[in-house]
Amino acid sequence: MRKLTALASLCVLFLMTSNAYGQQFDIKFGLGTVSAPSSSSASGNYSPQSIGGGVYPAFSGDYLFFRKYFGVGAELAWRASRKSYELTNPPTPFRPLYYDFNAVWAPRVEPHFAPDLMAGIGAESVRAYNGQINCSGLTGSCTNYTSTNHFMGHFGGGLRLYPRGNFFIEPEAHLYLIRHNYEFSSARATRYGVSIGYTFGGQ
Repeated sequence: MRKLTALASLCVLFLMTSNAYGQQFDIKFGLGTVSAPSSSSASGNYSPQSIGGGVYPAFSGDYLFFRKYFGVGAELAWRASRKSYELTNPPTPFRPLYYDFNAVWAPRVEPHFAPDLMAGIGAESVRAYNGQINCSGLTGSCTNYTSTNHFMGHFGGGLRLYPRGNFFIEPEAHLYLIRHNYEFSSARATRYGVSIGYTFGGQ
């Protein structure tokens, strides 16, 4: 609940700033999927298990503070359903999440179109559901999964289509370059999807 309150407060702050100083704040929600090399293509230290497939909801937002076209943004995407990790006996259900923080370039070059390009860093977090309850002595919270995290680089792009006002539809693609992703077949994964969003403080 505290995280939601903090996020809501941050959104309100961005909205106030965008209105006060003529800057821009965008939020969007989308659905997509992840494509990754197949298990049979694994080589070297990589395991014959693909991370690809599944439906991925995603939330993102950006704050454009330089001439309404350059700023910063953040994204979170996660697999809606669990997938089986076939290399354990029995297979272990798992769910990957991707979160990243980016520099964003999104000029509204025409009232109905705007490119959306971003590059940054983040992490892949893979949650393995092994049937055990894990509790933290520091926070006192408990989960039914264990997490494996890997640093990653992120490159993304899309095209915002504004059919009316500040509402937009955005086909998009994201490339994740994941360090030490040896549990899977490759250090690379690509997310494709479509988002709907709204621009505050735009033209």
